[in-house]
Formats: sequence, C-alpha cells, structure tokens
Amino acid sequence: MSVLHEYYSRRAAEYEEIYHKPERQQDLATLKELLRRLLHGHDILEIACGTGYWTEAVAPVARSMLATDVSEEVLALAQHKSYPPDRVRFEIMDAYRPGQAAGEFTAALAAFWWSHVPHQKIQGFLRVLHGRLGEGATVVLVDNRYVDGHSTPISERDERGNTYQTRRLKDGSSFRVLKNFPSPAELAATLRTCSHGLSICELEYYWCASYQVVNNPGSPE
Repeated sequence: MSVLHEYYSRRAAEYEEIYHKPERQQDLATLKELLRRLLHGHDILEIACGTGYWTEAVAPVARSMLATDVSEEVLALAQHKSYPPDRVRFEIMDAYRPGQAAGEFTAALAAFWWSHVPHQKIQGFLRVLHGRLGEGATVVLVDNRYVDGHSTPISERDERGNTYQTRRLKDGSSFRVLKNFPSPAELAATLRTCSHGLSICELEYYWCASYQVVNNPGSPE
C-alpha cells in the first residue's frame, strides 16, 4: 500500500470536512455547475472518486458513471450516497491503470487527483487514460490552488520539483503527502500536445481544466 493510499483510506471518515469551510462554498457551487455543464449526457469514467462527493454532484446529469478508486474504505462511503437509479457503478481500480475499467466512455473526470501525480508520471498517466477513452473524448480535471493562509504549507520539494505537505489526521498520525500546485501555464504546457479546445478556469481556491482528447501528438489544439 502506498503512502497516499494509506493516508486516504485512514482519512476516509473525515475527508469531506474540507468541503465544509465557509469561505470555499461559492467556489464549490461554481465548480459543481461547471462540471454538470461539461459532463452533461456523457458516459463518464471517474478517476480516484474518493468518498463520492463529486460523483454525487455529477451523476444527475450523466448518462452513466463508473466511479473508481484504489481504496475500499473511501468506496464504501461513496456507495452510500444518493444517485439516480442504475446510473452509477463502482470499481476498485488503480488510477494509473484505467484500462482495467469495464465499459465504453465518452468522458473522464479526475477531481483532486492531478495534484497527487508526480511530475515524472504525468505523461504516462495521460497516455494510458487517453488511450482508454479514445479520440475526441472529454476530460475534466479539478484541483486545488495554493492559497497562503488557507492551504496546508509546503514542507518539502524534491529534485524533480514535486512538493509535499505534512498532513495530520484526528487520530494523531502524520503523513508526508505529495501535493503539486501547477500554474495555468504549466497545465497548458503539459496538455497542449494531447488536447483540443483546452480551457482552464481559475477560481479563488480551485482550478478546472477541460479538453477533448487528441491521441496523435502534434495535432493542432
């Protein structure tokens, strides 16, 4: 079990407290509406769904959803949320191996996963995900912006530029968690050769990137 897997498995019961912060409510409402618009009518593969917070927000407008995560603990919580009948399925799946997911998909959603992918693994992750989806599929990525005084401070940076936070749970345990905060320019540089119609929206606390998959590098954006 990786450090990240153990951390989120042990944090499962307290995970959604982060969404209760009063100052973030307007951003969260804006994000929910944006995701519902971008993913309306799609057959969605959700990467690292966690406790199902975003699954529950998007499911009412989806044609179908397969929500996946590597942690049984968070999936157990996700499965007890409210969804339209026969709309959402759940599977244990490694986010780096989306080819395992059963079904045909026209879109993918990864909410608060990108920041946990090491820089050196980003291109491999995208290559496998895009290959699973196919040309023209929609991809929506959502994650945190670093906000002084509100985000957990960065405690470490490695030789590849990955940044880490020291996270503490209510049981007193402490974890070194990889958490990257890309700028819009960095996101665009990473995605430009494999995307068409890239759009990046920055809110106060979060960002959202959306695009259509281009599986042949060098194709125009």
